[in-house]
Amino acid sequence: MSAYLVLLFAVLSRILPHTFHAVGMNFTAVGGSLLFFGARRSRWQAVFAILALAATDYYLTVYAYNFPFHVSSYLATWLWYGAICLLGSGLLAKRATTLRVIAGVLASSVSFFVISDFMVWAAGGMYPATAAGLGACYVAAIPFLANDLISTAIVAGALFGVPALAKDIARTVWLTEGSNQPLA
Repeated sequence: MSAYLVLLFAVLSRILPHTFHAVGMNFTAVGGSLLFFGARRSRWQAVFAILALAATDYYLTVYAYNFPFHVSSYLATWLWYGAICLLGSGLLAKRATTLRVIAGVLASSVSFFVISDFMVWAAGGMYPATAAGLGACYVAAIPFLANDLISTAIVAGALFGVPALAKDIARTVWLTEGSNQPLA
């Protein structure tokens, strides 16, 4: 159940800034939420996450941005959603250590940066179809990468860290009360 609530949080983190006319330059809960969803749900249930975020893409494109919707423009993004769920299931499902969460955050944010900005460049129109144009596209997107890294780290850190911290606190309290001696 908690994975679905986290997915709802990811959807809202994309829609609400547009609702209140305060676009956050890619400061969303998507990456961290997909890692968590993948770690907590089966690989087949990742289809639900992909569909929920694809519906969000449709809504934002048509209603927030007032652009025509073309499925071909989103295929790479939807594949990325699935890949991050798979990364969560493979990397974080059994053992969500600090290093694994950091690796998941970095892989999520950097892969989205590389894929999405390559697709912006490849679609043409904004940047010349040259190596310099590709470089300019990536340089222009660095602020988005920074915000995505920060937001993904905050969300994944909270989703994986808070339960681990609560477990450690409960263990400490149990050991302290069980032995009637304070822990050193």
